[in-house]
Amino acid sequence: MTHIAPVPASEITVKPFRFTDDGLVPNNPGLPVLVYSGALREHPESAEELFNRNGWGNSWQNGVFGYHHYHGNSHEVLGVMRGSARLQLGGEHGAALEVRAGDIVVLPAGTGHKRLSASSDFRVAGAYPGGMSYNTRRDNTADHDAALAEIPRVPLPDSDPVYGAQGPLLERWRES
Repeated sequence: MTHIAPVPASEITVKPFRFTDDGLVPNNPGLPVLVYSGALREHPESAEELFNRNGWGNSWQNGVFGYHHYHGNSHEVLGVMRGSARLQLGGEHGAALEVRAGDIVVLPAGTGHKRLSASSDFRVAGAYPGGMSYNTRRDNTADHDAALAEIPRVPLPDSDPVYGAQGPLLERWRES
């Protein structure tokens, strides 16, 4: 396996986004979504390998569901490997975000996400800290209520999925 390095953290912008509970999607009350724009712009196809190397496992490659969903029992990282998409984050009243090959999106437990549109070649890699098993919850009252008990029990990750032990996720989430 070739060890491809991401663009240095000092050369990218990490944007935080915060979303509130809308009654159907809880989002995360304490941790922001982090978007690493262009962190893998040189080698976007290496996203899954990089996540695994940095301790984020139980990985997969595919797309993003076209309906609101979230994981109440785990954080998730998405790395855009090919193409581009418009994603809705934070539930129906959240924010639409354009992502393209090389972008990374880190979703704290409880954060709603769905694909609004995508290029025909859109592909992402997803992974979870420590290879955690994850559930998939939908925007309904029963899932929302169950997730409210799960989210506070999800531990902070030991490493940043892109930059490992020295990444911006660790600093920003520990500050939150």
